[in-house]
Amino acid sequence: MPVIITLPPVTPDFDAGTIGAWTKQVGDRVEKGDVIAEIETDKALVEVEAEESGVLGRILVEAGQSDVPVHSTIGVLLKEGETEADIDSFLNGADTAVAGESAPAEAEAKTETAAAPAAAAASEPAGETRIFASPLARRIAGQNDVPLSALTGRGPNGRILKADVNDFIDTRGAAPEAPAQAASAQVVPLQQKQAPVSHGDHDAIAHSSMRKVIASRLVESKQTIPHFYLSVDCEIDALLALRASLNAESPEGDGRYKLTVNDFVIKAAALALRDVPEVNASWTDTEVLRYRDVDISVAVSTDDGLITPIVRKADTKGLATLSNQVKELAGRAREGRLKPDEYKGGGFSISNLGMYGINSFSAIINPPQSCILAVGAGEKKPVVRGDELAVATLVNCTLSVDHRVVDGAVGARFLQAFKHYMEHPTHLMLRGG
Repeated sequence: MPVIITLPPVTPDFDAGTIGAWTKQVGDRVEKGDVIAEIETDKALVEVEAEESGVLGRILVEAGQSDVPVHSTIGVLLKEGETEADIDSFLNGADTAVAGESAPAEAEAKTETAAAPAAAAASEPAGETRIFASPLARRIAGQNDVPLSALTGRGPNGRILKADVNDFIDTRGAAPEAPAQAASAQVVPLQQKQAPVSHGDHDAIAHSSMRKVIASRLVESKQTIPHFYLSVDCEIDALLALRASLNAESPEGDGRYKLTVNDFVIKAAALALRDVPEVNASWTDTEVLRYRDVDISVAVSTDDGLITPIVRKADTKGLATLSNQVKELAGRAREGRLKPDEYKGGGFSISNLGMYGINSFSAIINPPQSCILAVGAGEKKPVVRGDELAVATLVNCTLSVDHRVVDGAVGARFLQAFKHYMEHPTHLMLRGG
């Protein structure tokens, strides 16, 4: 019997995604564990591996198809000796099993973008042209007096989806979107933006999935987390001198490194979190979660917005290892190729805008974390040492704090420890795992 290929639940909160690309073509041999497709989530591309060996017999959801629900059928794998006829027979049987209009709404939603005929609804009455539409799309259309014949589907083979019906309801007769073209014309890289649509005095730029998620999380953070802010200036002249000395000693080849100020910031924050573990925590409705590992999320700017890859156990890593790992994570973040476990989680965040010349700012907490450290640019400023006036390079660092988890005194102790490591950078090298 043929084997169906379904969209896997790549993360616990993942309910739908976009088929970014098929890495195998119909007729290609597939071994168990081979990557057969790439799925676009809100922040990354995730590879789908074959669970069995065989030949890719049919692609049911073409590359570029968006809002594909988890567990929906996206392709069919043929076993030894099976043919196209076996696929048709198999899918026709699946059609009867899942497409009935009496199926529960939840089941309909899960199969919405599975390709016809695997999840197609029953045909129109005898004598009329058959219209392929998901059960959920049919239900919404019926409830809102929308004739399916007036719609152009964006699903596989022109299948009408829930989004097509909702778009028609929103515009009530406005021209529907053109149906999807061949797979080669549908592939949209994660970082590629849709062209702005001109409306006379302005251009309308459609929200990306990533931008929608960022907006939702920022609103959640500012509306539900009681922020307060603590700020400190750190002298970094000794740090800059140590950095220059270490970079001058960097070997060539695989062991090469080039330390940045941000690498020292991450390491200093990691050791401060180890000294003041109360900050490395999250709030829930029933308890405070205090994390054993020091996992730091580092804000990285991409074309679609910020993403926060995580440096795991940052307190145990040497500066060179940490620096190279951050560069590698940031590079893959900008390409949209982080795995979900590389950007989901973390107990603390760092956002550094110093390279843009910003001398100070306050960042929004990244839920469910309780703190984020905003780091500004290093600036030469007058300082008083004893009774003498001197010049030092100062970096302003502002800690945004969730007051439900961290009290002012605890936040202050964290910044004291952080300032100590920034101003005595050799201590960063003395503290190991």
